[in-house]
Amino acid sequence: MAFEYFIGRRYLRAKQKQAFISLITVLSIAGVTVGVMALIVVIAVMTGFEADLKTRILGGQSHVILMRYGAAIADYPRVLDEIAPIEGVEAATPFIVTQTMLRSKSGAAGAVLRGIDPASAGRVIKTLENISLPDLTASGPPQDIRPAVPGIILGKELAHNLGVVEGDVIGLIAPRGMISPIGHIPAQKQFKVTGFFESGMYEFDQSFAYIHLHDAQKMMRMGDTVTGIEVRVTDIYQARGVAQKIVAKLGYPYWARDWMQMNQNLFRALKLERRVMFIILTLIVLVAAFNIASSLIMMVMGKTRDIAILKAMGATDKSIRKIFVFNGMVIGTIGTGLGLCLGLVLCTILKHYNIHELTGDIYYFTTKLPVRLEILDVVSIVAAALLICFLATLYPARQAAKLDPVEAIRYG
Repeated sequence: MAFEYFIGRRYLRAKQKQAFISLITVLSIAGVTVGVMALIVVIAVMTGFEADLKTRILGGQSHVILMRYGAAIADYPRVLDEIAPIEGVEAATPFIVTQTMLRSKSGAAGAVLRGIDPASAGRVIKTLENISLPDLTASGPPQDIRPAVPGIILGKELAHNLGVVEGDVIGLIAPRGMISPIGHIPAQKQFKVTGFFESGMYEFDQSFAYIHLHDAQKMMRMGDTVTGIEVRVTDIYQARGVAQKIVAKLGYPYWARDWMQMNQNLFRALKLERRVMFIILTLIVLVAAFNIASSLIMMVMGKTRDIAILKAMGATDKSIRKIFVFNGMVIGTIGTGLGLCLGLVLCTILKHYNIHELTGDIYYFTTKLPVRLEILDVVSIVAAALLICFLATLYPARQAAKLDPVEAIRYG
């Protein structure tokens, strides 16, 4: 063992003449521990929140949306045939979207109404895999029999707000209706609730309703046109490239947006919040680093004669610096190690036990606290903590190395 480390260990284990120095050392270790632990837990929760949010968003919407400038898509079967062979496209389905009002016996609520093709919608949007929306327009009943009521799928929270259960009949009021002598009359039609969907995203579950594509076309007086086409891709991170291929093949007036563009403000806000939290919590480690510097400065003042004797025996300035850098790094390493262990334990507890139930109207989803710990984040936090502790040791070590042995022995 090099004598610098031997002496450094003796200084750490030796009983200090002033108990205040030992207290500062303990507080330094505690500060680094708390800072590293808080960083690991907060970053893990925010990473888990972002990953879980991304999964739920992609479960309730498509990866790419294709639309036409200024008008609906009239020849959508041909467009679907052209999209299908493009590399990266997994499935595609047409849709119609509009704002509407839903009325039940116990209440009313605004909703985003989407007309979908049940045969293909489940392959694009996973929350619609097991829906039941029979097509009543293809083969209607005899004229002397009252037509069956078409079906509608409601989000779970929307159904709760309306106070309806499966089998109930609700009224749907769409803005596009007809002109009469008394003015514009909104289109009104009754629908039977045939099921519910739950994406886990409160915003989706309280505002979305689905009906058959043909019923939407008939109610909105759109003929055989659709609002757009939703596309699911094989690799979500290649969605933008696939969207560009689709537009390049179809040409103007078609345009496409991928899921990252549709939710870019949300994910940018999450990344910014994550960075800000990292900076704020790093300040805890920085405060602890000042304590490390303070304890080392006081140690240098108390070991003035020892440093002078070591220099008189031939110790170089570099060796003296090593002794105090070693002492500071031991304090920092102990604090970082304890913080890492406590952070991992706390993340495991939060991941497997439902400590706090999230409220859907405040957060984006209603599940237990999401936790996702990534190796790169842990390495970054540990490296940042050790670097701050190392920088805190440089000034005290430099002051110790500059000590004049003659003056220190004379006045020490």
